[in-house]
Amino acid sequence: MKFTENSKYKVIIMRTAKAQVARILRYLRQDLGNEQAARNVKEDLEETKHRLSYTAGSLKLCDNPELRALGYRTIHLKRHSYLLLYKIIDDTVRVDGVYHDLQDYENIL
Repeated sequence: MKFTENSKYKVIIMRTAKAQVARILRYLRQDLGNEQAARNVKEDLEETKHRLSYTAGSLKLCDNPELRALGYRTIHLKRHSYLLLYKIIDDTVRVDGVYHDLQDYENIL
C-alpha cells in the first residue's frame, strides 16, 4: 500500500494481522486446495486496505464498549466474509486483526 496524494491515511498491517492473513490463505490453498479462492481473498484484502486509506475515519467505532474505548473500528471485505479490526493513530491506520465474520473477535482480544 502506497501513501498517495489521494490517501488520507497510511495503512499498516501489524504482525499479528499478517499472521492471520497467512493462516487464512494457507487454509484456502493447502487445506481446501483452492488457489483461486486464496488469490481472490488476497485481492479483496488489498482493495480493502486501499479503501481504508481514505475511509478509515468515516467508519463507526465498534459496538463493543471495551473495543470502542480503545478506539477500534472494523471494515468488512466487499466480496468475502472477513473483516479488519483497526484503530487510527494520527494519520496512520493500524490493522491489528483479520477475522472471519463468524468469529467472536470481540472476546478473542
